[in-house]
Amino acid sequence: MKFFNRETELKQLQETYALTRNSSQMTFITGRRRIGKTRLILKYAEKRPFLYFFVSRKSEPLLCEEYAQEIEQKLNRKVFGKIQNFKDIFQLVLEESRNRQLILIIDEIQEFLRINPAVFSDIQNIWDRLKNETRLHLIFCGSVYSMMKKIFEHAKEPLFARADQKLILQPFNVHVLEQIYKEYNQRIRLKDYLAFFTITGGVAKYVEYFADRNLFTFKKMVDEIFRENSLFLEEGKNVLIEEFGKEYTTYFSILSLIASSKTSRSEMESILGQNIGGYLDRLENQFEIIEKVKPILAKPSGRLQKYAIRDHFLSFWFRFIYKYYSALEIKNFDYLKQIVKRDFDTYSGKFLEKYFREKLALSGKFNRIGSYWEKGKQNEIDIVALNEMEKRALIAEVKLNKERASLQLLHQKALRLTNMLKDYQIEFKLFALEDIFKEI
Repeated sequence: MKFFNRETELKQLQETYALTRNSSQMTFITGRRRIGKTRLILKYAEKRPFLYFFVSRKSEPLLCEEYAQEIEQKLNRKVFGKIQNFKDIFQLVLEESRNRQLILIIDEIQEFLRINPAVFSDIQNIWDRLKNETRLHLIFCGSVYSMMKKIFEHAKEPLFARADQKLILQPFNVHVLEQIYKEYNQRIRLKDYLAFFTITGGVAKYVEYFADRNLFTFKKMVDEIFRENSLFLEEGKNVLIEEFGKEYTTYFSILSLIASSKTSRSEMESILGQNIGGYLDRLENQFEIIEKVKPILAKPSGRLQKYAIRDHFLSFWFRFIYKYYSALEIKNFDYLKQIVKRDFDTYSGKFLEKYFREKLALSGKFNRIGSYWEKGKQNEIDIVALNEMEKRALIAEVKLNKERASLQLLHQKALRLTNMLKDYQIEFKLFALEDIFKEI
């Protein structure tokens, strides 16, 4: 698949490169695995002199041997002797950038926490001494979000406050996803597109995987996911186990419940039989995998709240793969496909709501967008969008089939909400599958 989007990130990197004419600059880039970090960096660097160091789980001397070969090949510079320590490689590259602007990409930098944590102090020491005398754009990249935060944002860590730029790479937004889907797929079916959005969530690797293989129908996507040796079957473990460590089973149980619509803390604690406050807090604030959702206009201290998984594919994985792992272990793929086909319409409904909320956000017409419900999950309203400056509000219901929606019922459910918005000009609207590609 060709390179899409990322114009904002490329522009930021290019502007930082221009600053290296005067002194070295440090950038760190993070985002979940498969989001396209490495491809973005290599796209930025492709027409400039750069070095790419990947930190694999090898001994430090073996890594240094690889990096010395990269230096000799890319910079046409002989590296004398056998270098054993990364600090010597790093200083060599910085010294080389005295003479010309260079880019040094260090990918999966968090692996040095396992190999030799002293590397970060070494980098700090050399960087502080030579930054203003050299012309290097140093880019650190990593997929384990909690570790990247620890390395660069914890006050006690050596590289705290050293980065000049931070990029957190996000999935493709709905406009880009629509563009890709239409460009690579000649036969557009709205239900298939909703499945494409619901499963991939705009994560670059999944989008590319489906696009390159022309997997644009719901059936083809499900058949690809649930087959022998599928990339997707172990994906949740691959993405998260390193984040969670030995307590991953408790975290996985919580995420499985949230994916199955058990979204309140009390529901989850009742099922698990334990206090999970600390786990929820870490999932939300340390790992940033879930988010706390409150009714729009609710007080921050209000007790009405639920939890949602931010990432589309992880939600799908916990709902349809992890939940039925026993069937996966005996390779009963047909059974798993039947479960998905049976439940997907109901499951994808919340992602159709999310789709329209994102599209409204991209319209620039509103400054607050959320949902609304009252105690006991009464009078649930899918979308409430506010323009607080112009005192305008949009209250909307989202259904797969518009015939199942009712403006009259929406007005009734919104009685208390409209009273809270009595100074607003309020528009009521119904959104359905048929509205997906329409302008909002």
